Amino acid sequence: MNKTIRRTAVFTLLLVLSLLIRATWVQFYEGRALADSKNNRRNVMQQYAQPLGNIIVAGDAITGSKRTTGSDLAYKRTYKDGALYAAVTGYSSQVYGATQLEGVYRDLLDGTDTQLKNPLNVITNERAAPGDVVTTIDPDVQRAAYEALGSKKGAAVAIDPATGKILGVVSTPSYDPGTISGTNDGDTWRKLTQDGDKPLVNRALRQPLPPGSTFKLVVAAAALEDGLYASVDTRTDSPDPYTLPLTNRDLTNENPNAPCENASIRVALQYSCNNVFAKMAVDLGQDKVRAMAEKFGFNDTAQDVPVRAYESVYPSYASNMDKAQTALSGIGQFDVTATPLQMAMVSAAIANGGKLVSPHLVSRTSDAEGKVIEDYDSGAGTKEIVSSSTAEQLQSAMQTVVDQGTGTNARISGATVGGKTGTAQHGENNSQTPYAWFTSYAKSDTNGKEVAVAVIVEQSDAARSEVSGNGLAAPVAKAVMQAALKN
Repeated sequence: MNKTIRRTAVFTLLLVLSLLIRATWVQFYEGRALADSKNNRRNVMQQYAQPLGNIIVAGDAITGSKRTTGSDLAYKRTYKDGALYAAVTGYSSQVYGATQLEGVYRDLLDGTDTQLKNPLNVITNERAAPGDVVTTIDPDVQRAAYEALGSKKGAAVAIDPATGKILGVVSTPSYDPGTISGTNDGDTWRKLTQDGDKPLVNRALRQPLPPGSTFKLVVAAAALEDGLYASVDTRTDSPDPYTLPLTNRDLTNENPNAPCENASIRVALQYSCNNVFAKMAVDLGQDKVRAMAEKFGFNDTAQDVPVRAYESVYPSYASNMDKAQTALSGIGQFDVTATPLQMAMVSAAIANGGKLVSPHLVSRTSDAEGKVIEDYDSGAGTKEIVSSSTAEQLQSAMQTVVDQGTGTNARISGATVGGKTGTAQHGENNSQTPYAWFTSYAKSDTNGKEVAVAVIVEQSDAARSEVSGNGLAAPVAKAVMQAALKN
């Protein structure tokens, strides 16, 4: 064999070896990644090869599956009362993926979750029968919130303070997930994604906005826990108007005739006195206010219910926050933001004697035969936020707000109701319609039921002069609380 042939043979052998090594690498090391790729059509075909498991509300499935024709995807997702429950379910689309509970539990619902497989499934690598997701949602509470919000742009969350169960989560305007679940729904998808009101955004969990005066509850809790004031009836040192530190700007109150000068915490919550809580935040200092906010759940980047809720924020950049900004943060402005879920958690902790039970949207998951896989009700953790004494005082002050203060539209016959209104500035120099907030709790005087609620109304048909927490958000909260407390 001459030199040229030998070299050609060696080169050819090296090429074959390189090809074998590459094939082995792709098969054994990159195979899993290629199999899981979102661009792998086989995954979508597998997901929709059989009916999906269901999302359950009060024993009834609010999802389903429908046989398709003329497609390699055998089934498509269907929804019962889709717009009513969209903020709970999210969507499962053959084209656009899955969100919220549909996304979190995709493997369980399509039967690929390893927890569903028996030994034979594991050996044969066959899909198991799909499982179900049982939610904590109360259908009456959900519908009450949805109907009360109506055409308003906003959101509502209701929580059982004693158990942490989320009884209702609504975001409006809503959409029907069934209209985008198939392969030919491009026009509907474009309309939804281009809609300026953003119906696909879950405002209840994923749109933090300035909470306005509802945040005063957090500042009051910090002041009582710190001992800055002995009780909610102790007179504060609060000039009216209050001049923001290092400025010549006076911070005034919505009601110029309210008795806000040196008002107690109770009176300051009753009339929503800005001067009291702005100065209180400065007296406490931003670190103590932030510490209390974080105990309630602010600045938590991993708040899963199990849908990932967006972070509610109390500013943490101490070196860049001056006393004037700290004062504004004390009335829920500056860079403070919160979701309705977060403000419902504030009221829930106060209502529950200062203890916050982890809010959760799912009671349990189960296999096709109903066997429980995970039980979230029994695993809900509890954390003490404030002492029982502080919680009782704040409950009493919140009741004064509803009985004879700024929250009278939330009164319910036969129930003890406490709340706090909020009207948050929106846009540069408050040039746009303010946000109307209301956070509250209610306890039935007869059956022992209780609920904590938070509502935000971003936009409504009301004139700007009529926008207030009591006028727009409190009636929604009242409807939700009534639904939760009934027998």
